[in-house]
Amino acid sequence: MSAIQIENLVCDYGGGKGVFDISFQVKRGEAFGFLGPNGAGKTTTIRHLMGFLRPRSGSCVIEGLDCWKERDKVQARLGYIPGEISFFEDMTGREFLKFITRYRGIGDRSRQEELLERFELDPGNRIKKMSKGMKQKLGIVAAFMHDPDILILDEPTSGLDPLMQSRFIDLVGEEKKKGKTILMSSHMFEEVERTCDRIGIIRKGKMVAVDAADALRERHTRTYTVTLADQASAEAFALDFGGRLSGLQVTVTARQSLEQIFMNYYGGEEHAEQGAV
Repeated sequence: MSAIQIENLVCDYGGGKGVFDISFQVKRGEAFGFLGPNGAGKTTTIRHLMGFLRPRSGSCVIEGLDCWKERDKVQARLGYIPGEISFFEDMTGREFLKFITRYRGIGDRSRQEELLERFELDPGNRIKKMSKGMKQKLGIVAAFMHDPDILILDEPTSGLDPLMQSRFIDLVGEEKKKGKTILMSSHMFEEVERTCDRIGIIRKGKMVAVDAADALRERHTRTYTVTLADQASAEAFALDFGGRLSGLQVTVTARQSLEQIFMNYYGGEEHAEQGAV
């Protein structure tokens, strides 16, 4: 059964901006990667799931709850990292986490402390004096510390250094093994490839692909047959490129990375979106 279900969602800002009749589902216990350049509609979709925006038409449902009409119940069940995190800047990180603890009614703080240690975050500093990376870590702790069954993560590693990005990927992998449902928007192809079972690609507000990661790669696999001049050249070519040798012909299978697959949908465009997914 689907934990997250979006059907025919429309939000038209005008000028070709928004989302247009998009539909996809995220199954319980599945990690779903949501890819698309800036302005493609990822964050707009996520804001509908969080109940921050009312659909022009269509619906967003999480665990049977309408994301707009029952947004309080929906938000209580989720762990959420927004694309642009806003804090009470005059609070310390510790004060902010205490506020979230009271809001969510968390009794046991051991999970919070484990996350602070994992991401090497001292929450004693005032938030307004924190770096972008420190604020991102604070947002991660706040999203995960109540052990939610569903996680909605919008560019969750923005501002993190490579070590912390790796630790975050490990954390998501652990949550996935526990059976958590995860929807993750990201511009980091590696973290999507390492953590997600299925992938959706959105382009100009429309879904252009939704499939299992392996199925996407299979669909974009290319096979080439090369004929060489002599047997020695054919054997050397087959050895170098891992091809199948048949006489003077070598058959080579070229498998594309997720980044290459993504660029198949966006390649050739002159866009300000390029390079930022």
